[in-house]
Amino acid sequence: MAMPKDIGIIDCMLGIPEAEDRSDWFTSFRPLIKDAQTLQQFSMPAQYMFKDVPQTGHADDYVQWTVAQMDAHGIDKALVGWNDNQTSRRAKEMYGDRFFFDLPIDPNKGMEEVRRIKRIHAEVGLSAVSCFPAGTLPQVAINHKYMFPIYAACVELDLPIMLNVGIPGPRIPMETQKVEHLDEVCWFFPDLKIVMRHGAEPWEALAVKLMLKWPNLYYSTSAFAPKHYPKAIIDYANTRGADKVLYAGYFPMGLSLDRIMSDMQHVPLKDEVWPKFLRDNARRLFKL
Repeated sequence: MAMPKDIGIIDCMLGIPEAEDRSDWFTSFRPLIKDAQTLQQFSMPAQYMFKDVPQTGHADDYVQWTVAQMDAHGIDKALVGWNDNQTSRRAKEMYGDRFFFDLPIDPNKGMEEVRRIKRIHAEVGLSAVSCFPAGTLPQVAINHKYMFPIYAACVELDLPIMLNVGIPGPRIPMETQKVEHLDEVCWFFPDLKIVMRHGAEPWEALAVKLMLKWPNLYYSTSAFAPKHYPKAIIDYANTRGADKVLYAGYFPMGLSLDRIMSDMQHVPLKDEVWPKFLRDNARRLFKL
C-alpha cells in the first residue's frame, strides 16, 4: 500500500512560471468575475481554496528552475500547457524528454481554433488538447455544439482532450462543467479520449459511473491535495478503474510539490495500482 520510490512519476498537470507576478492567470475570464475579493486580493482565481499557494520567487531561468523542482520530487515527465511563447519553445528545445504538451483552446473561435490545433500539432507534436469550459468567454458547456468541431479534430488527430469538470474553483457559474454533460459527448464520439480534470465534485460518484460505462473516459487528480482525493475515486482506482485514474498535480498554480508528495505517502492505493496511477496510465494514454 505504500507509495513506491524511484518510479519516474509522470505528472499530468504542471506549470512553468513566466515570472514572479502571476496575476495574469485569469485574465481570459476576468470579465466573468464579480466579487471584489477575487478581483482585488487574489493572485490566483481560486485562492480561497488553497492554504499555501507556492511562491516561485525570482529565477533567472524558470524552465531550468521547474526541472529542478521535478528532479527533487522524482517527477520524470510533466504535461504542461503550450503557450506558443519563448518559455514553451525553450522547454521543448532544452528538455524535450521531460515535458510533453497540451494546447489550451477556446471553442468560441470555431474553425479558426480547429486550424490552430492542427497547425501547432504539426509544429510541436502535441500530446493533448485542453479546455476549461467555465473559463471560456462566453461560457461554453462540455456538450455545447461549439465544442463538437474541437472533439472531431481531436479524434482525427488521435489526441486526448483534458476537460475541467465539476464545480469550478473560481467564483464563476458551474453549469458548463456538470459531469452529466460528458455522457452525450462520450456517446457521440466513441473514439474520443477524454480526461476529467479538477475533481468532478460534487458529482464524483457519477464520474465513476460514467467511466464504467464509457471505455475512453479517464480521471486525473489535478488541483487536489492527495489527502483530499475523493473516496469514490480511490475505491474505483483500487478496483475496476486501475487503468483509468492518472496522477496530476497542480504545481505551482495552487499546490507545492512538497505538499503533494508528503500527502501522497498516505493515499491508500493497492501495491499493483501505484505504478499505473503514477506512470503507466499516462504513458499509455499519451503514447509516451
